[in-house]
Amino acid sequence: MTDLHIRAGGPADLDAVLAFWKVAAEGTSISDDGDGVARLVARDPEALLLAERGGELVGTVIAGFDGWRCHLYRLAVHPDHRRRGIGGALLTAAEERFGALGGRRGDAMVLDRNDLAHHAWRAAGYAPEPQWSRWVKPLDA
Repeated sequence: MTDLHIRAGGPADLDAVLAFWKVAAEGTSISDDGDGVARLVARDPEALLLAERGGELVGTVIAGFDGWRCHLYRLAVHPDHRRRGIGGALLTAAEERFGALGGRRGDAMVLDRNDLAHHAWRAAGYAPEPQWSRWVKPLDA
């Protein structure tokens, strides 16, 4: 997998990332639009990690750190490139980023119905914490 290149995504990548998520990500989020991802990249330019092979986008993960907690979102690998270590390489890069920032624990947003993702996250050493539930409230912009 020496031809895999992981880098931070920037403003020029946003359209490609949004199109990629439509193919590779499970479900959508309220923030899956140009403005939402642009705010992420402007606030934390190193948070959006992209995996490329031969110049083609093959995977993403958002590795957000708020100064206290490490959050992982949008781990996605193109269906034609799955089971080749790309997700693991992205998580390793995210964890290295967190370590350099002083983070001590990563948490991931994983859909309950996404069994394929459950396998990938468990293989990477993550596990659900049944004592927690995610509580949300959409905020009007």
